[in-house]
Amino acid sequence: MRNVYDVLAERGYVEQATHEDEIRELLGKESVTFYIGFDPTADSLHVGHFIQVMVMMHMQQAGHRPIALIGGGTAMVGDPSGRTDMRQMLTMEQIRKNSESFKEQFSRFIDFGEGKAIMVNNADWLLKLNYIEFLRDIGRHFSVNRMLSAECFKNRLEKGLSFLEFNYMLMQSYDFLELYRLHNCKLQLGGNDQWSNIISGVDLVRRSENASTYGLTFKLLVTSEGNKMGKTQSGAVWLDPSKTTPYDFYQYWRNIDDPDVKNCLSLLTFIPMDEVNRLGALQGAEINHAKEVLAYEVTKLVHGQDEADKAQAAAKALFGAGGDSESIPTTEFNKSEFDKGIDIIALLSQTGLIASNSEGRRLIQQGGIYMEDAQVTDFARVVTSADLKDGKLLIRKGKKVYHQVVVK
Repeated sequence: MRNVYDVLAERGYVEQATHEDEIRELLGKESVTFYIGFDPTADSLHVGHFIQVMVMMHMQQAGHRPIALIGGGTAMVGDPSGRTDMRQMLTMEQIRKNSESFKEQFSRFIDFGEGKAIMVNNADWLLKLNYIEFLRDIGRHFSVNRMLSAECFKNRLEKGLSFLEFNYMLMQSYDFLELYRLHNCKLQLGGNDQWSNIISGVDLVRRSENASTYGLTFKLLVTSEGNKMGKTQSGAVWLDPSKTTPYDFYQYWRNIDDPDVKNCLSLLTFIPMDEVNRLGALQGAEINHAKEVLAYEVTKLVHGQDEADKAQAAAKALFGAGGDSESIPTTEFNKSEFDKGIDIIALLSQTGLIASNSEGRRLIQQGGIYMEDAQVTDFARVVTSADLKDGKLLIRKGKKVYHQVVVK
């Protein structure tokens, strides 16, 4: 079996390493326990997290043991990395609910069977800490001057950095120390925005335990222009199907820009690199085939083959290649509503195509709403049974978002 470090490097994950040669050697000679931390600041993982999940899967398949750390303690402080403002404070109950959602989602991707992987919550040790003891035992190892030079803090100094957030680096570093002591965890992985926190953790374990540990960061999911991926007009692209439907998830990847296809195939699928390179090299109209492969494979990983098949069938039905129109996102209505008539803004709201009435009016004003092939131009348009075709109505928002109304 190839060294997993070489696999990750070839696929373009690796960004920075504390000791590249030593990490590669370690991963080649023993089963290494490693961890990645996820703060439960929302009730679902999103596609930005999925890079880290993919790395965990690659590592586990190569025989290494993942620790999925849920940051129930660190989420109470908020990570300043990559932020221009302070994160919203969450309640204990919000954090608990979000943590439970994360646990369920991780279990879809990682094998937590006996000896396979571990899931922990840093609230178990961080919330029990005695502040004075923590400062004496842990804080003494941190140089304020060095911390202020870290990117995660430096970018915030002009706009304001709270003392609460300033503690975040100490807390994340302590996580590494605790996991080393409890589980002989030797490697911390994370997105490249975590580099300062990770090297501080490596240094803390060395100072406290005189032990060799390592850190490795991975590329963030960005476009060829350097913008973060996973955002749409309606918000983040979530892994929870109740927040982003499998069809919308599929369509997001089907519609990415041509220059981003190869990178996403490499980072978000297990397709062999020879095939990734072939698909990524397609030009013109042929690149659409590569996008279809990408959309199908990522949707299959996240939502399962059945949902990927349905999303693919719905896309084909909408875009002229045949397929099952029943797979298109659908909302059912009672026939009586259409017999008496329903105004277009209310219809858009009830189908979930708009988040507010003002958004609906803006879209209509901009010519972005269609019923079947007819553009809607009147805010006061009333939709009735006469607009239905065999008890159905296809609504389009913009160029690519479709929703089917079924009246019974």
